[in-house]
Amino acid sequence: MSKIQVLDPITIDKIAAGEVIERPASVVKELVENAIDAGATAIVVEIKEGGISFMRITDNGCGIERDDVRSAFLRHSTSKIRSVDDLVHIGSLGFRGEALSSISAVAQVELITKTRDQTFGTLYRIAGGKEEDLEDTGAPDGTTFIIRQLFYNTPARRKFLKTPMTEASHVGDLMTRLALSHPHISFQFINNGQSKLHTSGNGKLKDVIYHIYGRDIAANLLKAEYDAKGLKVTGFLGKPIISRGNRNFENYYVNGRYVKSKIVTKAVEQVNKKYYGDEDTRRKMEVKQAIYDELEEKGSLEVEAVKEKVFKDSPQMQADLEEKLEKYNMEKEVVRPKSEATIKKFQKQHLTTDTGIEITIPMEEYKDPEKVEFITNPDGTISVLIKNIGHLSTR
Repeated sequence: MSKIQVLDPITIDKIAAGEVIERPASVVKELVENAIDAGATAIVVEIKEGGISFMRITDNGCGIERDDVRSAFLRHSTSKIRSVDDLVHIGSLGFRGEALSSISAVAQVELITKTRDQTFGTLYRIAGGKEEDLEDTGAPDGTTFIIRQLFYNTPARRKFLKTPMTEASHVGDLMTRLALSHPHISFQFINNGQSKLHTSGNGKLKDVIYHIYGRDIAANLLKAEYDAKGLKVTGFLGKPIISRGNRNFENYYVNGRYVKSKIVTKAVEQVNKKYYGDEDTRRKMEVKQAIYDELEEKGSLEVEAVKEKVFKDSPQMQADLEEKLEKYNMEKEVVRPKSEATIKKFQKQHLTTDTGIEITIPMEEYKDPEKVEFITNPDGTISVLIKNIGHLSTR
């Protein structure tokens, strides 16, 4: 049986790096968060081949003092906390002091940095945890990291990386989340020489949303604000017209840090439903009405016409539906009902409330706001108002 022995520092760093660095996006996350903590107002991230072969992160933050450069790459070295007591009131994104040590253990790293009061900058090279060079260089204020050949010395881990396209997608998603959580910082993301994201850094969150998600999304947002008892909540909620069938467009941040929380997600969705009702039910009613109108007018259904009626206020949703219809070669489809019974199914709206009341409304009456109105109450319940009734009868 082999004797127990203490591993050498380089082996320890390679093993420990796996806890912090899983893929190129992990490197970008750690270095961009460092840049944010350094007070940067402009951050540029450039990658090639998904970040596997090349990553460059440049910021205009405070830079690193020459005397601190070597120390910055030691494990558990940080400028953000001094003792365990500081953990209670951390205001920075990073604090563990593991990022640079972990990155340099599994990649070839080049650092160029300069503080505002230094005449010259500092160039530092380290690869596989071993220092290669430290010298003066000309440089602008701030810090640039160049990371080459991630996991070059741990081929088993490099083998488990996905395709460059997939890895680049992870970096892109990360940059989107960082831009949304820090609208006061200008972010630029360049992938294989093409600029994929560039925000202004003017501090306006809605401008960032417009840049990332487009005009249709930005034009259908409601601002949400709450400030009481030391708790402040701000953000935007999408109107029902831009609702999606998944949570891909839901982003939550706590103290500037992106979080995934089922509790937060459920709370926001419950509030949204309370004030804007059940959009799925309303959308189904709109679809049924559009189908009825088409059948009445033409005796058949043109998919294109129904799409434009149901999603008339959202070109983005029209485009999404068109993409799905094209997938099944249905974008120009004309559907003719097989029997009169099929047409009759669309002549009335059949509704059932959660209190057990069933309501049947002829489509002609349903379409007339002078006869039927649906109202979403402040408490989230829905009222159905039937107007201008001359008399009631029963059977």
